[in-house]
Amino acid sequence: MGRRDAAWQDDETVRYYLDSVRAAIPFAAEQVAVMLRLVGQGRLPVSRFLDVGCGDGFLSAAMLRAYPGAEAVLVDFSEPMLDAAKARLGERVPAPVLVTADLATPSWLDAVAERAPFDAIVSGFAIHHLEDGRKRGLYGELLALLAPGGAFVHDEHVAPEAAWIARAFDDGMIDAVWDHGRRDRPALTREESAAAYANRADREANRLAPLEAQCDWLRAAGFVDASAPFRWYALAVFGGYRPR
Repeated sequence: MGRRDAAWQDDETVRYYLDSVRAAIPFAAEQVAVMLRLVGQGRLPVSRFLDVGCGDGFLSAAMLRAYPGAEAVLVDFSEPMLDAAKARLGERVPAPVLVTADLATPSWLDAVAERAPFDAIVSGFAIHHLEDGRKRGLYGELLALLAPGGAFVHDEHVAPEAAWIARAFDDGMIDAVWDHGRRDRPALTREESAAAYANRADREANRLAPLEAQCDWLRAAGFVDASAPFRWYALAVFGGYRPR
C-alpha cells in the first residue's frame, strides 16, 4: 500500500482533513459558486452528474441544492470518505449512488460507464494525488463520460509557479486552520496549527501540477473553453466543456 492509499484509508487522517483543513479553506463558498456558474453554462437541465474523488460529498451537496432532482453518482477509493459522504447525503431522494473505485487506473470506468452520459462532472481536491500522466489520461476519460455540452469543473490544489506563491498559500492556510480551530480550542496557538498542518499524513500524497499545464491537458483531451475563473494562490477552480 502506497502513501496515498494509506493516508486516505485512515480514519484519523480523513477526520483531520475534513474538520481542520477542508473546513477552513478560504473562499470556499465563492469556489462552489463559481463551480455552479460554470456548470450552469453547460448542458441543462442537469439530470445526472458525476462527482469524482468525492470526499465527503461537499460538492455533490451543492450540486443537489442547485439541481434537487438530479441523480448523483459519487466515486472515491477512500472508505472513510465514502462513509462521510453517506452521512452527509444519505437521506436525499433520489438516493445518491456511492461507488468505490480508484481513479489511479482506467479500470475505475467499469464502475460508472453504464450510468453515462453525465450532464456534468465535478471534482474537488482529489485529482492532484495522481501522477501527471494519469491526470492527462483521466481528463480524456471524463470527456468521454460527458454528454455533448456537458461541463467538467475542478476545484483543486495546483502547483505554485513561484516560491512566494507557495509561501503565501501556506501562510494563508495556516491562518485559516488556526482561526477555524480556535472556535473549539480557544487556547490553540498558531504554532500548534502550523505544526499539525505541516505534518499531516496526507501531505506526501500530493502530486501537484501547474494550472496552465492542466488547462492545456484539458484542451488536448478535447475540452473546449477550458479556463480558470477563480484562483487563490495554489487553489483554483477550472474546467471545460465537451463540444456540443
